[in-house]
Amino acid sequence: MSLLPTLTADELERYARHIVLRDIGGPGQQKLKAARVLVIGAGGLGAPLLQYLAAAGVSTIGLVDDDTVSLSNLQRQVIHSTADIGRAKTASAEDAIARINPHVTVEAHATRITAANAAKLIADYDVIADGSDNFDTRYLVSDTCFYERKPLVTAALGAMDATLTTLRPHETGPDGKPNPTYRCLFPEPPPAGMIPACAEAGVLGALAGMVGSMMALEVIRAIVGFGEPLVGKLLMMDARAMRFETISYDRDPDNPLNGDGKQSA
Repeated sequence: MSLLPTLTADELERYARHIVLRDIGGPGQQKLKAARVLVIGAGGLGAPLLQYLAAAGVSTIGLVDDDTVSLSNLQRQVIHSTADIGRAKTASAEDAIARINPHVTVEAHATRITAANAAKLIADYDVIADGSDNFDTRYLVSDTCFYERKPLVTAALGAMDATLTTLRPHETGPDGKPNPTYRCLFPEPPPAGMIPACAEAGVLGALAGMVGSMMALEVIRAIVGFGEPLVGKLLMMDARAMRFETISYDRDPDNPLNGDGKQSA
């Protein structure tokens, strides 16, 4: 096992409130300093996620986004400002992260994640966090994380509701069987047009902030190793009633990734 990086005097003070936490402490903060996290999307979910990962001291944050900042983004994408309109979101987010924590290195990938580049991008990181806004990307990222054996924190945001889960289907659960995949939870994407886009349905900005922050918490837990991750559990949030519900889901033995017919894959 490689040695964890030491913390400088500045870092000891910066992360003091983490270091006194029993569940993190100095060793946990060193793990954060050694970690490489890939964030897919610098939008509503990615904005708070990036800010809290940077503040927490994650050493290297990779960011994949091919979009530019628009005025309509600013109601919820709080890592960007009015002055950033027209700039690449990766550049805007990189500047914001530098203001939050100069100890963090940002690896900006101003591109869309595709079947052609997904494996190369994902292979370079320890934990993946998907804040994308479409099912095609979610399936691509989750499948690639399975083959690259990377833990994935993934969330989806609706107008007034959201979901969050963690996927580790390359590992086994307490029952000795592989953990469930994204395809165990959602075997197929919904028909085209069934779920309206954000521009049509709207989205509550504060909800995006809350869920993105919870994604950051789940990523930090994956790195440090405390608590019980949302593996095989889907956290559902209803902003209208301020209701939270967690449901369990199991591996589907017929799923195409680690189903019973794929055990030797």
